[in-house]
Amino acid sequence: MTARADLPLPSCPRVAGIHAAAASHEWMPVPSTGMTEEGVPFDTLLVDCRAATMVAGGVAYGAIEAAAVGIRDGRIAWIGPEADLPDDAASAHTDVQRLGGRWVTPGLIDCHTHLVFAGDRVGEFEARLNGATYQEIAAAGGGILSTVRATRAASLDQLIESAADRLESLKRDGVTTVEIKSGYGLDRETELKMLRAARALEGRGVRVTTTYLGLHALPPAFAGRADAYVDHVIADILPDVVAERLADAVDAYVEPIAFTPEQAERFFAAAAEHGLPAKLHAEQFSDSGGARLATRIRALSADHLEYADEAAVVAMAAASVVAVLLPGAYLALRETRPPPVDALRRHGVALAVAPDCTPGPSPLTSLLAAMNLGCALWRLTPEEALAGTTRAAAQALGLAADRGTLEAGKRADLAVWDVSTPAELSYWLCRSRLWRRYLGGVVS
Repeated sequence: MTARADLPLPSCPRVAGIHAAAASHEWMPVPSTGMTEEGVPFDTLLVDCRAATMVAGGVAYGAIEAAAVGIRDGRIAWIGPEADLPDDAASAHTDVQRLGGRWVTPGLIDCHTHLVFAGDRVGEFEARLNGATYQEIAAAGGGILSTVRATRAASLDQLIESAADRLESLKRDGVTTVEIKSGYGLDRETELKMLRAARALEGRGVRVTTTYLGLHALPPAFAGRADAYVDHVIADILPDVVAERLADAVDAYVEPIAFTPEQAERFFAAAAEHGLPAKLHAEQFSDSGGARLATRIRALSADHLEYADEAAVVAMAAASVVAVLLPGAYLALRETRPPPVDALRRHGVALAVAPDCTPGPSPLTSLLAAMNLGCALWRLTPEEALAGTTRAAAQALGLAADRGTLEAGKRADLAVWDVSTPAELSYWLCRSRLWRRYLGGVVS
């Protein structure tokens, strides 16, 4: 990719000196103004760029034209117009990088994945095309239980490597943080194995948060005894998850084919005693009370929401529960009832967007494609789609103080794009315009 030539370099003498230093790898001393942290210069200084900070409440995308980003100790130390750079922004040891007028955004955040699993469900894909419903397939022993059998049979290394391959696809889309759920084990050994595999992916050039999806489906050994299974999860699996520090949150699936709100609430109450926040699969196929449960326990997020009514939306807004929209599952299952986007907007509910990578109803490994689908299927604006994979996605993981916008003090997890406008990130379907990715201020 070539650098953009349509943006002239700023004429400010200070900025011109920075550009000259970047070209010659030498720093031209300027008088100190006592910038920040007792005048300590930046480790890395990104110049000649435009920044979509995604800070809410101002101009579209929180955009800064002719921007600069100063990075120190893996975090953003300064961001603003190049012309406003402090005099002591850099030293002879500062790595000054020119980005050729490209757009910088926060690193993207995938806040809902089932990335760790074994096998596939290609046969079920064909069955759905021939008229079978998701619920019919599940009732016949397919669906989640099909993946459970394959995942139980896989080794830890096999799970790590298959998930790592899917993770690479997300990284090519500019993802720097990914949430990974368990839920395809339904027994102690396999659930722990899945969470260990997810933790092992932390060293693959991305930040990982893990979710123990303790109530995903009822295993055959507990057929007809859902309450007993919830007791088993709480007494025999959750304590080991906590002891090994394998989960950052918990999740449950509330639907007639899965668990009731009361059963999920018991699980969430037990998890809360260990300090684990909750997320919830809610209202995907029916209005089953999941969204109301999410508000009652002040969950981080309620995900899917196709059948959520306005009363549930009002309650979500009051409880600051993020709505995670999953267009991949909606598309693959050929659903016709969209989530109540207009009501969610009207009541000020934060909208996150994710691909819902799973072997069954959403075999999608592109966050950018999910952004496009959110716009095309549900009329999200490109700005909403980008906010949904940065600012709102961070909120859905309880990480908004640490990442999701370009602000001083937050992690320097960045994506640099070869696009003319941030809207272009939602425009292309299956075409990543990523130019460079930073993790903690380091190219990754």
